[in-house]
Amino acid sequence: MNYISIQNIDSLEKWVKSALKIKSNPLKNKKLGKNKTLGMLFFNPSLRTRLSTQKAAMNLGMNVMIMNFTNEGWTLEFEDGTIMNQGASEHIREAAEVVSQFCDIIAIRSFAGLIDKEKDNAEMVLSGFAKFATVPIVNMESAVGHPLQSLADAITMEEFKTPHRPKVVLSWAPHPRALPQAVANSFVEMMQKQEKMDFVITHPEGYELNPEITKDSKIEYDQNKAFENADFVYVKNWSNYNEYGSVTNMDPNWTVTAEKMALTNNGKFMHCLPVRRNVIVADEVIDSENSVVIQQANNRTYSAQLVLQKILKKM
Repeated sequence: MNYISIQNIDSLEKWVKSALKIKSNPLKNKKLGKNKTLGMLFFNPSLRTRLSTQKAAMNLGMNVMIMNFTNEGWTLEFEDGTIMNQGASEHIREAAEVVSQFCDIIAIRSFAGLIDKEKDNAEMVLSGFAKFATVPIVNMESAVGHPLQSLADAITMEEFKTPHRPKVVLSWAPHPRALPQAVANSFVEMMQKQEKMDFVITHPEGYELNPEITKDSKIEYDQNKAFENADFVYVKNWSNYNEYGSVTNMDPNWTVTAEKMALTNNGKFMHCLPVRRNVIVADEVIDSENSVVIQQANNRTYSAQLVLQKILKKM
């Protein structure tokens, strides 16, 4: 069993209930991972993903090995048939099989390069390990998705659920740097599994996500209109998908302020973190009682623990 995409979840409702059960007693299955090793490979920086996934593995009694390819190890080659007379020193074919001998599960974090759309969509790093590794693979954020985050988001919304059918908004916000679409993509895919919620995406015209992911999800270009009566407002920047990897809009009017949150139904503010204060969101919003960003971060442990537990039980 791999956990590469939110699409690997057969029943989101059942998974969320299982995660909350784990949260109520995180050490219940402490012996499940005894003598098992989780290998965590980072091709990009991490704070919450690294610590929460490591904590989840420890809760299950697993050993953990961590390698940062940003400053450790050989540069890997991922394409077949390449004459390796340039920078890469080792091919994914050998690397994946070797790491598989040391680990029972391999977790990988590798962002989009935001230069070559086709290459990013092909998920060369993640798919390379999935193809050549001989043990299960877990996605700790890839070029296209962040399924551990979106599962944590679903857990958080369940904890703060409303007595009525909730309205959930995914809102773009400005950012000075080009950021991947991964978090937004997985949140959209997760929301498409929510049969008891209304969902709308809001962003400036031209900032549409991959239509193969958004499908028939409702899109509203007026942020204020989208926020009206919202119960949850999930905010995230992503760079332009059509003019791939570009920052073509930094309109500060899209920053989430208290005035905008006042349009909601006492809505909860959500963000995956890290967040640029007073660019993405005003201090008054993220520091308010309706901000659940810290709870989201905490739930990252239980989303990861659920995934690892499911994989271990299948071994």
